[in-house]
Amino acid sequence: MTAFPTLSSKQEIEEGAVLAPKFDRDGLVTCVATDARTGELLMVAHMNAESLKRSIETGEAWYWSRSRGELWRKGETSGQVQSIVEMRVDCDQDALWIKVRVGGDGGCCHTHRRSCFYRTVPLRHEAAARLVFA
Repeated sequence: MTAFPTLSSKQEIEEGAVLAPKFDRDGLVTCVATDARTGELLMVAHMNAESLKRSIETGEAWYWSRSRGELWRKGETSGQVQSIVEMRVDCDQDALWIKVRVGGDGGCCHTHRRSCFYRTVPLRHEAAARLVFA
């Protein structure tokens, strides 16, 4: 059972009002989560049709864990539940952006940091390509 329609027309996909996510060959779509208040980038994860459907129905972020091969309700064990304030889909419907309020201690990363993006990568003009922790 497919929860979302498949659109064939580029016009329908890019300009239409129907949510028809373009899942990849593994049945996943990339989802970027940002803090609804500050705009801070928190994490990037993946959703399959079921986790996207549950996210829409519950207003809480559900993802597909590629490493565990199972649905994952963000914050179920950590308390860092992501309440979705707004969900957007990009122009060709192959990526999602959710703006969330984070429960618990406000963190999102399994390393106990607020954001999964806590390291910077030096660019070519810098001497060494070493990760820098923020």
